[in-house]
Amino acid sequence: MLYTNLPHTEIEVSKICLGTMTWGNQNSEDEAHEQMDYAVDKGINFFDTAELYSIPAHPDRKSNTEKIIGTWFKKNGNRENIVLASKIAGKAEFTKFIRTTGFTRDSIIEAVEGSLNRLQTDYIDLYQLHWPERSTNYFGIRGYKHDVSDHWKDNIHQVLETLRDLIREGKIRQVGLSNENPWGMMRFLEESKVHPSLPRMITIQNPYSLLNRQFEIGSSEIAMREDMKLLAYSPLGFGALSGKYLGDRLPENSRLALFPNYDRYIKGNSKIATQKYYELAQSHDLSLTQMALAFVNSRPFLTSNIIGATTMKQLEENITSIEIELSQEVLEGIEAIHNKIPNPAP
Repeated sequence: MLYTNLPHTEIEVSKICLGTMTWGNQNSEDEAHEQMDYAVDKGINFFDTAELYSIPAHPDRKSNTEKIIGTWFKKNGNRENIVLASKIAGKAEFTKFIRTTGFTRDSIIEAVEGSLNRLQTDYIDLYQLHWPERSTNYFGIRGYKHDVSDHWKDNIHQVLETLRDLIREGKIRQVGLSNENPWGMMRFLEESKVHPSLPRMITIQNPYSLLNRQFEIGSSEIAMREDMKLLAYSPLGFGALSGKYLGDRLPENSRLALFPNYDRYIKGNSKIATQKYYELAQSHDLSLTQMALAFVNSRPFLTSNIIGATTMKQLEENITSIEIELSQEVLEGIEAIHNKIPNPAP
């Protein structure tokens, strides 16, 4: 395993982060415990979860994943060996069963306290805002369209004040963003620069894969110049970049078989691009999974690559991607495909 530090800290994390959003729905508690045991044995010390998980979001599954991680901590007594990240859900129609308010002081405190209780821990190493409160483009929306009916008022100073107080209480250690755009990244950074007593957002968790490199358009420069590095999620595009859906296949119990609406990575140009990436990988004796993950691992703006798996075989292949260094010829082949079919699955 390779390791790096969370930006601006001495907290060492594995460059492969164990994603957890299937636990409590697609994966049972026993299967999740097995994944954590295996991942730790392979050198992973970084787990990412959220109060929203497991997915798809549903009142009957609310926070199942955090509960499962909590029972694993209790069973193993190894909380101090894991760097743990979680998130507060934003205000949205599909999460109104969690709360109907945005990032108010009371909501943030309630969310943190709830996560600590379910995770059976006294602190969370990295606490993230799962998506913005304001109306903007995220979750597959390609461009920004201003919504004149959006009544969001800039409360970033107040959000950071609440997070600062939770840090002072020892309940969270560091803070980060998720599904955020360049404006939001810089706005949070600006506030903590003008008011040094406020905590600095140190990471940004956004989708990034061969099928979605939109992070490079504006956010990657911020990541490099401000040292606010990426935690890349969906590096396999909901499994599309494993190649298992090529040829119009729909494997039993796959995510798309279970949740057909999660199809943006297999439609239109995504399908064409995936086939081309598959052929490139095959021509260099690589699996598509290995090439796709190794590409993400190689990015200079990356802190950690969040992998997720529903089977142990998938987990093993995902983790071993850290051992693969792509040749210049492969990287040039990837760029050639990307230039012809850029970002087909935002």
